[in-house]
Amino acid sequence: MLNFIRRSSFLAAAAIVACGGGDSDPTSAKIPGEGIAAIDTAMLMHHIAVLASDSLMGRAPGTPGEEKTSAYVEAQFSGMGLKPGNPDGTYIQKVPLVGITVTNSPTMTFAKGGTRTSLQWRDDFVAWTKHVSPSASLRNSELVFVGYGVEAPEFGWDDFKGVDLKGKTMVVLVNDPPVVDTAVFGGARMTYYGRWTYKYDQGMKHKAAGVLIVHETKEAGYPFAVVQGKTAEQFDLVTPDKNMARSDVEGWITLDQAKALFKLARQDFDSLKAKAATKEFAPVPLGVTASVTLHNKLRTVESRNIIAKLEGSDPQLKNEYVIFDSHWDHFGIGEKINGDSIYNGASDNATGVAGLLSIAKAFSLLAPPKRTVLFISVTAEEQGLLGSQYYATNPLYPINKTVADINMDGLNTWGKTSDIVVMGYGASDLDDYARVAAQEQGGRVLRPDAEPEKGYYYRSDHFNFAKVGVPAFYAGSGITFVGKDSTYGMQKRAEYVANDYHKPSDDIKAGWDLSGAVQDAQFYYMIGYRVANAPKWPEWKPGNEFRAVREASLKK
Repeated sequence: MLNFIRRSSFLAAAAIVACGGGDSDPTSAKIPGEGIAAIDTAMLMHHIAVLASDSLMGRAPGTPGEEKTSAYVEAQFSGMGLKPGNPDGTYIQKVPLVGITVTNSPTMTFAKGGTRTSLQWRDDFVAWTKHVSPSASLRNSELVFVGYGVEAPEFGWDDFKGVDLKGKTMVVLVNDPPVVDTAVFGGARMTYYGRWTYKYDQGMKHKAAGVLIVHETKEAGYPFAVVQGKTAEQFDLVTPDKNMARSDVEGWITLDQAKALFKLARQDFDSLKAKAATKEFAPVPLGVTASVTLHNKLRTVESRNIIAKLEGSDPQLKNEYVIFDSHWDHFGIGEKINGDSIYNGASDNATGVAGLLSIAKAFSLLAPPKRTVLFISVTAEEQGLLGSQYYATNPLYPINKTVADINMDGLNTWGKTSDIVVMGYGASDLDDYARVAAQEQGGRVLRPDAEPEKGYYYRSDHFNFAKVGVPAFYAGSGITFVGKDSTYGMQKRAEYVANDYHKPSDDIKAGWDLSGAVQDAQFYYMIGYRVANAPKWPEWKPGNEFRAVREASLKK
């Protein structure tokens, strides 16, 4: 997903003023000017134009568009003189995926006594299965409201309280419980307990037959139209034991249908939602059953992470690794909107891959840094961060020798900014490198995410590296545009969300100004260059949720 659209009200966030460091500070080591100058608008636009062209057919995994995308990115890496990133001598890490497409337009039925209500496919609910099976169903499965579906012993929180969900279907709210205490769930900041992926994992853990998440636009961070996109082919990693252990049916229902369901159950949605925000909440059987049958088309796909390597120059440090990553995939060819069915994904994420290739080019023009740098364009981000998950759990280079990950999920196409937003600000020492790099770009400042409750730090590929302990950096574009009034950034954001996000119209626009994309790509380059030469590794800050995982991995 494109990072810029993932925030609002940035002007309400206090700017964090950048500060420099002394000569002995690794965050302020000199950056070669040739590398910075090598990243320019012409190079970025060239790559974007190729990657977002109709000939690549929307870059969906498992399609000819993937083959063309892979060939282009490989050719660019090879032409730069970068070595194949896979020790087998190729630029490819094969990623086994299974594609599952619901072929019918099912109706979901809620029943209580003699009363039955029907939910219509796409309009009222969206569902799928991760079972590798020609069909999946719920048959008179009892619905149980489990609040936010959270088990967090460190906060003394348990929404399940021993309930037996085997054969039943969870109805669950998205996001964390909205508690006031900043010591619980990080206050306003969403934790991983709030992510929709966690809710489905909870269904698997509790052996629930189904999981239905109630969609609320504010809490989810996107409209139901985004969820409707999941009616197309869904991918998962090929892990047979885990696939079949998941709930039979996973999905979302609209807020209106959730309220109607609770009314059918003689319950009040708003009252139960309020109770779910307390530790005292206990699961509520609704006395309503759900039935639905999904018919599936199955195919296995050998997708690709595309990886290049610039070997480090220091014999003592070249077996340590700094990663730049960006996802190459988008949605391929899908539902026609305004006469167009190709989801080109120009902003999301041809710009990010263009940034990755430009940074790789900048590194290739100079003497190698001390550490080895890996450039990874991952697959299936739009399917649930699958390509990065596969690399993080099947790494080609040791995770406990991986120093940092820098992720690019979309670049700014609207001009230069005087600030830049850092997701998860304060997570690691990488923010220190970012502060100095921003300051050197004419005094730019860092801003924290103004919507920490949306959990954006958990929504892009860097998160899979963080989960295995690697300090991971993820920034969005700035919001204060140079030479523009204070409303310009939010206006452009609103236009993009309304008109282009995850739609065929996400294409190159006549009014694009890639000076901001150059600015941000140079910023990422400066961070990575210094980390690749620093005398010590960046660390997670004390108290960070990933610090313990890192410390454990370093003992291996």
